[in-house]
Order: sequence, then C-alpha cells, then structure tokens
Amino acid sequence: MNLAAELLCLLACLTTLTCDRVYVHPFNLFSFKKGTCEELESQVPEGKKTFVPVSIESQTTPAYEDDLNKDKLEAPGRSSQGQQALSYLKEFVHFLGVQFYSTLQEARRDQNLLLSPTSLYGSLVSFYLGASNQTAADLQGLLEFVPPSGDPDCISRVFGQEVFSILRMIENLVKSRDEELQFSKMLCLFSAPGVPLSLLFVQDLLPSADALYARAVDFTNPSEAVKQINAFMEAKSNGQSKCLLTDVDPSADLLFAVDVRLAVNVKQASRLEEAQEFWVDSNTKVMVPMLSFVGTFNYKTDASGTFSVVEVPISKTMLLVLLQPINDSKVELPLQSLAWLQQLSPREIKLTLPELTIEGSSDLQELLANMELPTLLGKGADLSRISDANLTVGKVINKAFLKLTSDGTGQPENPTAQKEDAVFLDVTLNKPFLLAVFEEKTRAMLFLGRVTNPLQGV
Repeated sequence: MNLAAELLCLLACLTTLTCDRVYVHPFNLFSFKKGTCEELESQVPEGKKTFVPVSIESQTTPAYEDDLNKDKLEAPGRSSQGQQALSYLKEFVHFLGVQFYSTLQEARRDQNLLLSPTSLYGSLVSFYLGASNQTAADLQGLLEFVPPSGDPDCISRVFGQEVFSILRMIENLVKSRDEELQFSKMLCLFSAPGVPLSLLFVQDLLPSADALYARAVDFTNPSEAVKQINAFMEAKSNGQSKCLLTDVDPSADLLFAVDVRLAVNVKQASRLEEAQEFWVDSNTKVMVPMLSFVGTFNYKTDASGTFSVVEVPISKTMLLVLLQPINDSKVELPLQSLAWLQQLSPREIKLTLPELTIEGSSDLQELLANMELPTLLGKGADLSRISDANLTVGKVINKAFLKLTSDGTGQPENPTAQKEDAVFLDVTLNKPFLLAVFEEKTRAMLFLGRVTNPLQGV
C-alpha cells in the first residue's frame, strides 16, 4: 500500500471517529480564510526585497539576523477546527516520517538510525514557502495538502505559516514544563557568494527554529566549504553539532541544514552499577551501561507474536515508545498502519534498556530520489520565492540527536520492594530495537529510530 492510500484510509477512519463534528477538508484547515486569489496577489508588494548573505568567515552578526524573536507565530487556538488541524498534521508528519525511515532502513542496514519526522516535514514546508508554480504544487501534494478545488499557488505562503505554527507549538510544549530536558533546533542557509535571497522568505522561516543563520560559502572549493560549514555549525551550537558534512556539490547555489537535539535526564530511572550484555547479532555482544525503570507502563505484544511494545514517560512532556522483536524476528517497523501504537494496556513492568547517545543525519535530496522524486528539488525546480537567481539546491541536511541518561536521584534502590503484591513483567532490551519519541499532550512524533549497537558513534 502506498503512502497516499494509507493516508486516505487514515482520513476515512478519522472521519468515522469524529462523525459528530462538521467535516472540514484538511486543506481548508490550513488555507488562507479571507479574500480571493486576486486580492491576495494585490497584497504582494512590487519589487521583492532581497539581501546577499555575508561570508561564513565574517565575525560580525548581520542585520538580517538581529532580531530572531520578532514575528513569532501564535499557537493555534483550541477550537474544534484547531484541534482537527493538529490531528491531521501529526498523522501526515508521522506517515511521511515512517516513509523516510523505511528508505533509510533499506540503505543503512545494521546501523543505528535516527531521524526527526517533524524536522523533515518542516524542511519540506520551508521549500514549499520558497516554491512557485509546478514545484509548489508538487511539494503541496507530497505534504498531502491537495486543495479540493482552486489554484494551489494562491495560498502557498499562508499555508506554510499555519503549518509552522502547529509544528512550533508542539516543539514548545516539549520545553514548556520540564527542566530535566534540553531541546533545541538550529536552521542554517548556506548560499553561494553573491546569490541574493528573499528577505521575506528568511523572515518566514524564523519561527521554525530556535536560531537561524544565513551565510555565503564558496562551494567551488568543496573541501574548504566542508571545513567552514562544519566549523560554523559546531561554533553556533556551542560544540554540540559536529561533522555535519563530508562533501558538497561544487555546482550548488544553496545548502539547507537543520540540527534538532534532545537530551533527557530521566529522573525516574536508575543507572545500573555494572555494564550489561547487548547482543548486536547472534554472534556478537558488547558491554553497555543500562538504565532501569520500574512502574506501571502501557504495554502489548502484537497478535502475531513478532514484537512487543512498551510506552514509558521519560519526562513531564515526553513519551518513549520501544518496539522489541520477539525471538529472532526482524527489526522492522510495521508500516501498514498505526496498529503498533494502539491498544496498549497498563502493566507493572521492570524495564531495562541501554543508556543512549544516538544521532543520525539524512539528506532530503537522497530520500526524495529513493522515493522516485529526484527532480522535486532538482535543477529544474522553481524556487523563485527564495531567490531571483536560478538556484541549484545541493544537500538538504536534517541532523537528529537523542541522549537518554539518568543520575538516578529519583529511583529507590529496590523499587519492586514497594509493591510486594505486584507481579512485575521483566522487559530487557538487550538486542536491536526500535524507538520513537512523542510529545505527551499532542502525541506528535518527534524522533524515530533504530538501535543496533548502543556504542556505535559514542
């Protein structure tokens, strides 16, 4: 079943479950509500304001980056339509993220994987804001917001702002109530020297990240460009983001990079004193530090007996979902439906899993090529809302980082002793498994990954 068919089935289910509500087409929840296409066109000023980014070697902050807090988007209202918009969007993000994960899973066998579905979806929305004509229509179709009728170009910019508003609301909820985690998102645009960028386009991107930078880089010297970009990203992230790139396209005019990071100190977990065995495969084991959780967690084993799922709160705002194969079942995500996330039941569980530091980097251009969409952001793409120049987009990097540790301050030495009558199910993740991280209120998926070796990349 292809992605479009899956989404149509999902929307049919959602419509059935919410039959007491007035149905609103998903596109209309995000489109501009006032005026006609002609009126919108008349609001666009003649002569697009542009700027030329300063060199990546410049030591001064350019004026166009001065005030990153202006024009921040307000969170969507809690009206019925606002909740519908959130419900549709998180499912679109989920399914597209799973599609990208499936592509990476095939290309990177036996490796740790991590991606951020919200970040990847936001990157596509960013290019949608900069696209016109057929490119805008094609991106709109990939984002699953096909208008029931009318001109798709008419509402391109406004639609993107609505989506950014909800994505940013989800990310802000992550940070709103918890001091035990660190969540950050950085966006960088690197353009060839002398290439003008639309000031409006960059301003539209400001609400999509905690920090945004635009710099000029000479891509015709690839090795030097790689060094400069990696050093810049590392400096702006206070040493956290390292080795973003290994190569660049010397013919590129624009490189797009997003770095999203989550680090959680899990107070309700304890760190085991001794390292434990983790079986990378049936013949190879490594000794890794492990965390122990004890409590009432949602759990299930699927009907076919191929995998188990456990859902664990790791902070006041985050849920960690772990999918473990049973016996020698293959570590693959069941792509056909959301069934693996549904019908979990509370169980008293003692959970042991590796302490994690995992990161992943993906090039959206490669992902699109693997989905048979190699020209979507290719040399023929119409990105005239980004620049008057005929842009050649190089890499579109999305880097994701997840760290899960514990200082053990909130966990008693023998938690099971406090519940003498309870029968605890022992769940130990000591072989490759899948994970997903969700925001607790909206249940939007922020990270999706696979752990084959907890020591890989550490």
